[in-house]
Amino acid sequence: TGQGQSVIFDVKCSQALPDAIRAAGGEPVMWKTGHSLIKEKMKELHAPLAGEMSGHMFFTEGFYGHDDALYGAARLLRIVAEAGRTVRELLADVPAYHATPELRVECRDELKFEIVARAVQHFRSTHDVIDVDGVRVLFGDGWGLIRASNTQPVIVTRFEARTEARLGEIRAEMEGWLRAQGVRV
Repeated sequence: TGQGQSVIFDVKCSQALPDAIRAAGGEPVMWKTGHSLIKEKMKELHAPLAGEMSGHMFFTEGFYGHDDALYGAARLLRIVAEAGRTVRELLADVPAYHATPELRVECRDELKFEIVARAVQHFRSTHDVIDVDGVRVLFGDGWGLIRASNTQPVIVTRFEARTEARLGEIRAEMEGWLRAQGVRV
């Protein structure tokens, strides 16, 4: 992508991604999870690239803008070949974070959005938050996410930090709050 161009990614992605986008001269744009939501934002911002933690990648630069795994693999091979370095070498400067996978907690459809709205208010009082899709609570050395699934009666959580110990602390704080709301974590 060119300097200053937007790159769209969903709220579940690692902090390493926006950091790498900025380092490459791009403009990271965190957005809502979901194929159609990501594609709409991509079109709105004329972004050449977008992706989700699920592995879906969308290209408009030299392609049609839809998700295509084979095309994505071919683009990666081209980047590696042009760089003359291995993938490991290309990723050597990307910081390692400790993270959970996407965790799905059962929560009735009629409650999940209310729980997330309460989480936004609660965590906003003590932390910086990103609330484009649920609440991504920023801890400085990590983050935690609580969001309502758009397709199932579940709340999705995910946690990431610079150390394993800090990951556990962030997860414990946010899951403790969910338990206090009656959510079985």
